Amino acid sequence: MMNRIKSLLGIEQRNFDPYWSDFLAKRTGTVTVDAAQSLAACYAAVSVISEAVGSLPLHLYKRDGDERERADSHPLYAVLHHAPNEYQSAQEFVEWLTASMLLHGNGYARITRGHDGQVRSLFPLAPDRVNIKRHGDVIAGYEYINLDGRSEKLLPDEVFHLRHRAGGDPLVGLSPIAAARGVFALALSEQEHGQSSFDNGTRLSGTLNVPGVLKPEQREALKASWQAQYAGAANAGRVPVLEAGTDFRHMCMTLEDAEWIAARQFSVQEVARVFKVPPVLIGDLSHANFSNSVEMNRWFVVHSLQRHMSAWEGAISRQLLSSAGRRIYFAEFGAEGLLRGDAANRANFYEKAINSGWMTIAEVRKLENLPAIKSDLFKPMEPPK
Repeated sequence: MMNRIKSLLGIEQRNFDPYWSDFLAKRTGTVTVDAAQSLAACYAAVSVISEAVGSLPLHLYKRDGDERERADSHPLYAVLHHAPNEYQSAQEFVEWLTASMLLHGNGYARITRGHDGQVRSLFPLAPDRVNIKRHGDVIAGYEYINLDGRSEKLLPDEVFHLRHRAGGDPLVGLSPIAAARGVFALALSEQEHGQSSFDNGTRLSGTLNVPGVLKPEQREALKASWQAQYAGAANAGRVPVLEAGTDFRHMCMTLEDAEWIAARQFSVQEVARVFKVPPVLIGDLSHANFSNSVEMNRWFVVHSLQRHMSAWEGAISRQLLSSAGRRIYFAEFGAEGLLRGDAANRANFYEKAINSGWMTIAEVRKLENLPAIKSDLFKPMEPPK
């Protein structure tokens, strides 16, 4: 009874019980988050997305009719643009929460508000130690178990919840790893097969044929002796010495015969497809050249990063701003830097924009991070006589 009262008050202490996570791992196979990240393609895909989103400037803007201006005096501006908490920069926080969303389907952060109700800080919460509490079809709160084993109850407006695309539950995100578990299971099996093959001398096991019938202890001794002397990559190429009519017949199917390398390359493309990342961005250059690499980078921004940036902007508007504040303020990433292209293309673009009149020289210099200078210095030069 006392434990139930403490539970209702949210002051009970208990050690984190891994039973449920272990059960899910057994039920769904060996594809855990840690196992998936051991795949270079998965680690690279998560890194390229989260690092790109984290590196983009995130500003809070204030609407003023048809115009807008940075709301740098608003308390939320410093949280989003400078430091969400005393331990992380804005770049570290956005990158970590985006990676959590991609790996676990959900990213969480505790919201701290001031006396005026404005957000003062965002502190990240490990997604594998957060339990969502439901009341019917809605989220009634969250339970967070810290590293000391203390359980903490949090209300919905005390948690910033960033979701990946939902699965069967519209309010809980589903990670790409969970949605395409078979892709990662196959890639892990191929990785394990390759590691095992190289550990055992880069070839499949063979047979030792001896005349007569061996006793069980003789069979085990012969097997152990053979593995100790000739198994493993370090022993590859050694000449075996066979006694008493023993004959070794190996099964000559190399990794190339099994098309292992091609299968591994296909798995890289499959993982890239799951995360909507062009393969060239995670190191697969088999079909890449200079021209299509530039276009793939643009495709990555439009078709992959745009979704994650919109998810951040929508979550900020819904959870960190009041209904009145949403009518005036909005958050937006600045992705122009990723779309500018090389210097020649930018110069051509800016020239057309200035000549068409929809951009000024001052705006161009601002986009290029150049200092503002007086406009009278831009008077057209008279052609030489």
